Amino acid sequence: MAERGGRRLSLTFYGGTGEVGGNKILLQDGDTRVILDFGMSFTLRRQYYSDPFLSPKGEVGLLEFGLLPRLKGVYRFEDSEPGIDAVLLSHSHMDHSAYVSFIKREIPVYCGEATATILKALDEVRISGFEFDMENLAFRTFRTGDKLRIGGLEVEPIHVDHSVPGSYGFVIYTSSGAVVYTGDFRMHGSKPELTEDLIRKASEERPIAVISEGTNAVGVEVSSEAEVREKIREIVNRASGLVLANFSCADIDRLRSFYSAAEESGRYLVITLKQAYLLERLSTDIHLEVPRLDDERLLIFQKSKKRYFGWEKEAMSLGKTINSSQISEMQKRVLLILTLYDMEELLGINPKPGSCYILSASEPFNEEMELDFNKMVNWLKHYGLPQYHAHVSGHVTPLQLKEALRRMCAKKVFLIHGTHLDLLSKFMRDLESEIVIPEKGVRYEL
Repeated sequence: MAERGGRRLSLTFYGGTGEVGGNKILLQDGDTRVILDFGMSFTLRRQYYSDPFLSPKGEVGLLEFGLLPRLKGVYRFEDSEPGIDAVLLSHSHMDHSAYVSFIKREIPVYCGEATATILKALDEVRISGFEFDMENLAFRTFRTGDKLRIGGLEVEPIHVDHSVPGSYGFVIYTSSGAVVYTGDFRMHGSKPELTEDLIRKASEERPIAVISEGTNAVGVEVSSEAEVREKIREIVNRASGLVLANFSCADIDRLRSFYSAAEESGRYLVITLKQAYLLERLSTDIHLEVPRLDDERLLIFQKSKKRYFGWEKEAMSLGKTINSSQISEMQKRVLLILTLYDMEELLGINPKPGSCYILSASEPFNEEMELDFNKMVNWLKHYGLPQYHAHVSGHVTPLQLKEALRRMCAKKVFLIHGTHLDLLSKFMRDLESEIVIPEKGVRYEL
């Protein structure tokens, strides 16, 4: 254990250990305490709850089952003084950010500008509930190049390439040396140079510890965002009927790929109301280069409903809308984004022969997702829509991860955010760094 001036540095992992996501890591340096990410553990939540009929109604269940760690002075439902100095969010994916909604409103939440924008927008479009309420959170945003002073720590956020904009890693300067938190990152996306910036900076600092994701270990696909873009382009160009697709609404890289394919093939890209609402919020960020909602090639899908929420009405006012019957009349000229929960719109569209569906998201990896996936396949089968899969992971591959960690040359590497961390640990045993697979709730002194 390193000590300077009576200060002690430690890490305690309350999530992300042996699972993909749910990251919650307490870093304590003397009297300064910050938590890195505060995500929802989907794995743990599925063990006890099943929406919509069996959902948590209060904090008691979340604490009882370990979805929220028992930390004093952290939660808004506690009547106590703040027990931490800040939360640092690496990005907006729910497994890293969702449970920040429970944080006391006087505790600052540091995140990238795009992350704050996305979380606020998602908060506005969700049906109000107990688990996701971002109202009045003390967001403090940053960009690469900023330096954050939090108690006795200095934190340098550095952008990384991931499947959502506004993703960051952190170089944290402590009393005992630099600690690096990678968040989620990759080298095969549209901007690998962003991740290279973090690796280079970490390498210069020779950190005492790196906390790294370890998502990809088995069934790793060697592909890139550029290759996915080319696959989408080829499918869209060859299809003789309607092209339907689905991808994460916050994946701006994938949106650009579909927009490019639609433009080249002379089709309209028809996006969901949620995507339109989010795009409008992100359009003020000049660094993202998102398609404009007044673009003649971009239309907004007006679902068949008797009543619309306020945010849906706003989304429909942001550009030109199109409905199912209109799409039915111009199928060869449309690339429509359609999620599983929008499948009933096919009743009004009635896709013609030659139409197809592109799934541009992760394949199902648990029983619940498998059930949803089978429902989607049944819809596609009914209408004779072959399904293509064109996707690339948001996470670094094992060889690239090992090389990044070799260059960082930390004294210790804590592997988290994965279900095959023992495999990765053996794969990396010839690195100079000590590889640690942390246990949940255990305090590791540095």
